[in-house]
Amino acid sequence: MMGKTSLIPGVRYETIEARSILTATGGYLEGCTHSLNPYLGCAFGRGSCPYCYVRALPIQRFARAPWGEWVKAKVNAPELLTAELASLRRRSAFGSLRIFMGSSTDPYQGAEARLGLSRRLLSVFDDSGDFGLLVIQTRSPLIERDTDLLKQLGCRVLVSLTIETNRESVRRLITPTSPSIARRLATLEHLGRAGIRTQAALSPLLPCDPPILADMVASRTSRVVVDTLSHGDGAQGRRSRSLGMPALFAAIDEPEWFDSDTYLEVLQLLRARMGSGNVGFSSAGFCPA
Repeated sequence: MMGKTSLIPGVRYETIEARSILTATGGYLEGCTHSLNPYLGCAFGRGSCPYCYVRALPIQRFARAPWGEWVKAKVNAPELLTAELASLRRRSAFGSLRIFMGSSTDPYQGAEARLGLSRRLLSVFDDSGDFGLLVIQTRSPLIERDTDLLKQLGCRVLVSLTIETNRESVRRLITPTSPSIARRLATLEHLGRAGIRTQAALSPLLPCDPPILADMVASRTSRVVVDTLSHGDGAQGRRSRSLGMPALFAAIDEPEWFDSDTYLEVLQLLRARMGSGNVGFSSAGFCPA
């Protein structure tokens, strides 16, 4: 256990020894070769992120607590990464690795402030030479703590920050325990000023005002990826439906949003402003070429 008390009341934290840390993506995240998750579970999900597709995966079905109420930290992740990168380095494709950190957890959730696993992983990557690209997916301003290492990684890293809507009212209704939209935008600006590559992940796109949202992110980053609950849950929307998202949208007076094609308007606005090559869509768009 991580100390006598949880970082968040009601969340059970454990430390575990993992057997491996890099997982071949199998084509789900097109353009990425491997995923990396320093934690199992995600405390951001407690009372929030009801759309998270991981809630419908076996990892949660066999858990002994609801999603968002348990976190397991892979305390040997840095040592595993060192060994696995060394093994991959002996292969000719080492420089073509595209690693996505955070496919089923947020690597900068609250436990990271105490354990620093993600920071230690960045150090391993920095020491590993030209491995290709690391894409870090998070919604947490805690990543600002690691600005020094992110700068050292240079073009080998891309920070992808989740921003699902421009409406703070929607954020409070659907993801109440997540950082505010303004705070996440400030993180984008902070990283950008430090010379770190960033992208805004409008994923999943929630009820929004397309022109405002497009202007909001296009003025703060050079790359954006847009995803929807129907396209991005890995099951053509079935997982999102099973999680009750249509009913949730109805409850907040947005009954048509689940099947909304507003994402097309957002894509059009962003591509007109930023260029098609800088705006990705769904799983194929998270990891740039």
